[in-house]
Amino acid sequence: MIWNRETRYTPYNAWPKSTLPALTAQVATSKWRLHNHIQPASGLLNDPNGFAYFNHQWQLSYQVFPYGPVHGLKAWQHLTSTDLIHWHDEGLAIQPDSKYDSHGAYTGTAIPVGDRLFIMYTGNVRDADWNRHAYQIGAWMDTDNQVKKITPPMIMAAPAGYTTSFRDPDLFERNGEYYALIGAQTTANRGAALLYHSSDLKQWDLQGELDLPAELRGYMVECPNLVEIDGQPVLIFCPQGLPQTTLAYENIYPNVSLVGTQFDLDQVKFTAAGAPTQLDAGFDVYATQAFNAPDGRALAVSWIGLPEIGYPTDSENWAHCLSLVKELTLKDNHLYQNPVIETKRLRENAQVLQAEVTSLTGAFETELTLAADEQVRLKVATTDAAHYLLIDLDSQTGTVTIDRRHTGHPFAEKYGQTRTTQVLRHTALKLRLIIDVSVFECYINNGYTTMTGRFFLDDAPTQLQLAGNVAAVSGTVWNWRK
Repeated sequence: MIWNRETRYTPYNAWPKSTLPALTAQVATSKWRLHNHIQPASGLLNDPNGFAYFNHQWQLSYQVFPYGPVHGLKAWQHLTSTDLIHWHDEGLAIQPDSKYDSHGAYTGTAIPVGDRLFIMYTGNVRDADWNRHAYQIGAWMDTDNQVKKITPPMIMAAPAGYTTSFRDPDLFERNGEYYALIGAQTTANRGAALLYHSSDLKQWDLQGELDLPAELRGYMVECPNLVEIDGQPVLIFCPQGLPQTTLAYENIYPNVSLVGTQFDLDQVKFTAAGAPTQLDAGFDVYATQAFNAPDGRALAVSWIGLPEIGYPTDSENWAHCLSLVKELTLKDNHLYQNPVIETKRLRENAQVLQAEVTSLTGAFETELTLAADEQVRLKVATTDAAHYLLIDLDSQTGTVTIDRRHTGHPFAEKYGQTRTTQVLRHTALKLRLIIDVSVFECYINNGYTTMTGRFFLDDAPTQLQLAGNVAAVSGTVWNWRK
């Protein structure tokens, strides 16, 4: 396929009916398909959308272009779950089929209101001269998963002083009033986040621009997201073009978190409790979406992928996945992330971690503790000794380094093939590593920091090898059931 403007934006109903079944059959044969992560049946997956609890189920969608591993005409693929680990595909929930989203149903969020789910998302439209128009569209989902769009859009255009790069509304409710935080760009090419308010989900008025520090704006703010943890606001967002003097990131764009002490909605003022941090210190996390669940938890899910980066699965006509669902907590104004407790239900066949564990099934987990002032190396491998993923743990310097140079299928080499994160020195180091065929999620010191990424071996990984002072390590390994 030659991916040009015409093919990327071909309406879904103009594709031959045989196209999707053929693509799905091709993708199903990939050796890199995941066991326990959300992935597209074909084509490209990107931002998680509409994460909510409604109709006695967890609701989650993701942006999808099902016809190829490229950014094209986006829709929302809808999933439901009763346990946050097994997801049922409900099909396309929102398609780009109106004059307000003719070139893509982009990122948005959802909140339950009565017996319906209210959705707000960005409709992307290009005119004959390929100028962009962005509309913030409302929609209602009923208990039968039927979605009805509201016309006209909730917000027809960005306000004066801002460009048409105006997208990704984050809905939330406070004291019976409704708000939407929307990513934006000023006409001076500075990133921004705009807060809108509504009393009735019909009329939306600009409350003001969030007072983000100038050094945190870049040239565009994508996917702004507000969640509360123990009464404290936490802002998650993706500033594009952020100076690396502000935040030492290595990926093309960072996903940033900022813990606050309060968020004054009237004054649109966020009071930070400390410095911004990378939400994930690994290779491939972006567009994280979090919400306050009715069970009291703050839950989040991330796109494991990055804009403008090619991946080895592109040649197989699919790309990307979502992270496991994570619970966010705070301790001493620091954001911790861990897989939801339901994830432990996937464990089976526990083994003691030793120098070599060989009976693994491609999807597995290990929890280990390294004694203080020790160094070990963990290798994730197949029977092919030439290719592997390396994780170096050093509890003397308090560092964890992940190296994917030796996996056999390099990509994004411009941005480096190793990542290192820092924790406390001279103390025991805890690691929870989850491997799912071609993705790793690494949680360090009970979720103090995380490292996530894709890696591509010629076969599914079946071995864990531990080198160094193995006696300084204690741990358990589990295979994961599908």
